[in-house]
Amino acid sequence: MGYERAIERTTNHLLSDKTAVITGASSGIGRATALTLAQAGAAVVIHARRKDRLDELVSEISRHGGKALAVVGDAGIQADIDLLLNRALAWKEGGCKYDIAVVNAGRGLVGGIVGSDESRWQELYQVNVLGAAHLMRRVGQYMAQRKSGDIVTIGSVVGRNISPFSGFYGSSKFAIAGIAEALRREICMHGVRVSIVMPGIVLSEFQEVAGYNEENFGKAAAQFGTLVEPQAIAESIYWLLTLPPHININEIMIRPTGQFYP
Repeated sequence: MGYERAIERTTNHLLSDKTAVITGASSGIGRATALTLAQAGAAVVIHARRKDRLDELVSEISRHGGKALAVVGDAGIQADIDLLLNRALAWKEGGCKYDIAVVNAGRGLVGGIVGSDESRWQELYQVNVLGAAHLMRRVGQYMAQRKSGDIVTIGSVVGRNISPFSGFYGSSKFAIAGIAEALRREICMHGVRVSIVMPGIVLSEFQEVAGYNEENFGKAAAQFGTLVEPQAIAESIYWLLTLPPHININEIMIRPTGQFYP
C-alpha cells in the first residue's frame, strides 16, 4: 500500500512547486504522507530516528522520480528540530525553503491516568507536545514572514473524546489540538493555514510501541470492522493541501466506519 497506491491518487502534480517537511516519516502515517506528497510533485524532507528506514524511503521516492532528503533526529529534542529545518533551508533540490510542515511524530501509551506507566509520561509529552509545539512555532514564524504556508498537525480522536484506556496519551493530543488552534489564530492573517487531523484507529506500528496487545486492544478493535490504513490519512492531508489558498479546513476527524468508541 505504498507508492503504487499513492500514484493512483495523486497524478496531477499539484504540489510540484512545494517542499514539505514531515516528521515521524519512517513508518505509518508519516511514511504514507511522504510517498503521497512526493508523487504529487513535492520535494520532501523526511525526519525520524531510524536512519535505515529513512534511507529506504528516500530510495523508493527517488526510484519513481521524486525528490527526498533524509534528516535523522528525535522530534522531541529542540536541537534536532532546528537541524531539520536548517537542512531543509539549505537543500538546493528543495528550493532552499519549505512550504508545508506535517507535524506527525508522536508516541502512544497504553492506560489511563491511574494505570499508565508514569515513568514514560515526560518522554511522551516531550515528543507529542513540547517538540511538536517547538516545530510549529519555528515553521509558523517562517511561514508568517513568507505570507504563505501550510501546517498540518496529527492529533487523535482521543484528543477530543478522552478514553480511560489511553487517558494520558489523550491528554497530550488535547494539548496539541489547543496549540494548533492557538497558532492558527495567531498567524492566519499572514496567509498561513493550520489544520489538525484527528485519526481514529489506524493500522500501524503505533499500537505495539504504545504497549497495546490482543487483550487490551485487539479484541476491542475487532468490533469496529475494517480499520483505517495510513494511506487514507495521507490522502486527507493531500486534499487539505490542494484546496484553494483562501480555504482552510481547520479540523478533520477520520474514523473507521464501524468505530463507535471513542
